[in-house]
Amino acid sequence: MFPVTLEGTAAPTLMWAEERTIEPAALAQLRTMADLPWVHGVRVMPDVHVGKGATVGSVIAMRQAVAPAAVGVDIGCGMTAVRTDVTADDLPDSLRSLRARIERAVPVGFAMHEKSLDPGALSVSGAGVHKGWTRFWQEFRDLHPGVQSRESKAMKQIGTLGGGNHFIEVCLSDADGVWLMLHSGSRNIGKELAERHIAVARTLQHNQRLVDRDLAVFLAGTPEMDAYRHDLSWAQEYAARNRAVMLALIMQAFRDALPTRPVRFDDPISCHHNYVSEEVVDGETMLVTRKGAIRAGKGDLGLIPGSMGTGSYVVRGLGSELSFNSASHGAGRTMSRTKAKKRFTVDDLRRQTSGVESRKDAGVIDEIPAAYKDIEQVIDAQADLVEVVAHLRQVVCVKG
Repeated sequence: MFPVTLEGTAAPTLMWAEERTIEPAALAQLRTMADLPWVHGVRVMPDVHVGKGATVGSVIAMRQAVAPAAVGVDIGCGMTAVRTDVTADDLPDSLRSLRARIERAVPVGFAMHEKSLDPGALSVSGAGVHKGWTRFWQEFRDLHPGVQSRESKAMKQIGTLGGGNHFIEVCLSDADGVWLMLHSGSRNIGKELAERHIAVARTLQHNQRLVDRDLAVFLAGTPEMDAYRHDLSWAQEYAARNRAVMLALIMQAFRDALPTRPVRFDDPISCHHNYVSEEVVDGETMLVTRKGAIRAGKGDLGLIPGSMGTGSYVVRGLGSELSFNSASHGAGRTMSRTKAKKRFTVDDLRRQTSGVESRKDAGVIDEIPAAYKDIEQVIDAQADLVEVVAHLRQVVCVKG
């Protein structure tokens, strides 16, 4: 059945979603992107929905150019998960107390650590978060001049969750094995870098006649492209380090919740889903942006979460060159946050998250499961892109 072709675009656009199921605004964004002269091809994931400039759930291969909006403002946003040797029977009787431990360990929403963390002092060994720490922060001085006053904040925000659709979860596999999972990105510093570079791109002469100037691009061989890619690389590393620090904090909180039971952890699985990389596409080296999509090369492990209360998947890529070796990053929204807040109530949220220890208040109504696509259908639509390794269901969900 999939993929299907989106007709009327200059660059080939293949979709792992039926056109009738995609909102008109998202289709318009896809057509606008595919018509840019630098675009070689667009691939559309089953969780596709409207984003700023470029759709969320799109993979774009470009020749000697990159559009910051096709990466997204939360540079390096992604997932990390780790399997434990704990089973459901080992969990504490109070999942509320477990959630509270995690919330004490990891600041959420706009909160941050009182001071920057020393990763070498984190008590969970093997997290590897201390490697290259000094070198990484020394590079801050080379970032965009407009963020130079943000270093202290960036240091305090590393190891923090943020808000929106970011989460920390304790999950059970179908065999009742316990997993820890989290979703977050480059926090405020990534957003500021993205927005500053998008502003620069909009001023460039070659972008003045674009249909949508939010899709302004940088061209290879220019100082503006070099500056963006430098800062992009740093922000992607920040996002990966942020998740690694959080994972170490969560692992320790989890161990503290089981004081009489030694806990072992497997190696973590981690993947970006807002990023750019150089890859060979159709025999040519190109810049590939994934905005709300993960790399699913042959054998690549990935994470595809649903909404709070609906489960998530650990997957292995099948290496589909047709999809530019990609797969979806989650369930994808069916409605805006504003619409969800108007349509649903706290009672709706409580019903839809029954059995999950989580916030059930007006502050997270926009994250209600009904505001997202059916994760099972999203997985089914990409059976040629990934194979399922594990199905996980949430029992604890922490949100900002």
